[in-house]
Amino acid sequence: MCIALSQVVQRNALNYGSISLQGTHASLPVTLSTAGIHHVTAIASDPQRNLDFYAGVLGLRLVKRTVNFDDPTTYHFYFGDAEGTPGSILTFFPWPDARRGRQGAGQIAVASFAILPSSLGFWIERFIKYHVEFSQPISRFEDERVIAFKDPDGLMGELVAHSSAESRPRWNSTAVPADHSIRGIYSVTLWQESCDLTGKLLTEVLGFRPAREQASIFRYAAASGGLASIVDLRCVPGLWPGLMGAGTIHHIAFRAPDDAAQAEIRSDLVARGFNVTPVIDRDYFHSVYFREPGGVLFEIATDPPGFTVDEQLQSLGQALKLPKWLEPRRFEIEALLPNIRLPMRIPGPNA
Repeated sequence: MCIALSQVVQRNALNYGSISLQGTHASLPVTLSTAGIHHVTAIASDPQRNLDFYAGVLGLRLVKRTVNFDDPTTYHFYFGDAEGTPGSILTFFPWPDARRGRQGAGQIAVASFAILPSSLGFWIERFIKYHVEFSQPISRFEDERVIAFKDPDGLMGELVAHSSAESRPRWNSTAVPADHSIRGIYSVTLWQESCDLTGKLLTEVLGFRPAREQASIFRYAAASGGLASIVDLRCVPGLWPGLMGAGTIHHIAFRAPDDAAQAEIRSDLVARGFNVTPVIDRDYFHSVYFREPGGVLFEIATDPPGFTVDEQLQSLGQALKLPKWLEPRRFEIEALLPNIRLPMRIPGPNA
């Protein structure tokens, strides 16, 4: 069974809500602050190559191996830290025959990860060893050193060396020593024709505050100031529009501490004229979706129940997990999913 990417993207657009950008977007008081980014979801092509890169080369933990609930013949991989902490999670829909997408206006173009400043040399050597396309470190603002890289599908990522990584959770994989491990999401960068309305949404609804500016980049920070608390808006007037496909980011999710807080944010969005989906149960969190004024798909996801709801912490990611309503189809689904090799977790020297 082979499903064209265009059909899948169209179907997912329906399942996530065919969100109209028309609405009043009325100016109302700020009602609630989020704690920052919950997760980022992207599109890949070959599932094994995706797994090898993120769990192998980058040394992230495979926190959950499940399926795309809207297309159960496709994997949904969740990568993160040791416990799958909100703010550490990068997820992928790997469609084997997916066409390469294109970064452009109206997209989340870059996902950035935190590392220790002392780890820059380790990561440069590692990227050379594994033939990863990357750029030499550059300075951004006055306190960041940034290595830009691309994954095998062309997704644009960054490793940001910053002192704040010291206090963040780490994952001691067999591939990357704990001292050099990635410490969760640092930030995301949206490319927008115009940044004003998106900035207004971040500050008035999601509780972010303007933090910095540099050239065409406008930085917003969540009030928590902790893990995954930065959103950069880069104004790119006249740039070609982005095209969804392998190597592009599908959506970003922001954190809500519980269902009540999510309901409050949803009500505020509806009052402002946004077309928001009903709450959707994703097993590991509850979600609502809407499109921000620049066209990027935003999600509000609850922190609970978390990734240990159906697996023990020590065995996260090892078994294929299905929602209850798909369990009767397990044999069929497993037969249709591509074969993959999981990362090995055995004691030994670092790869």
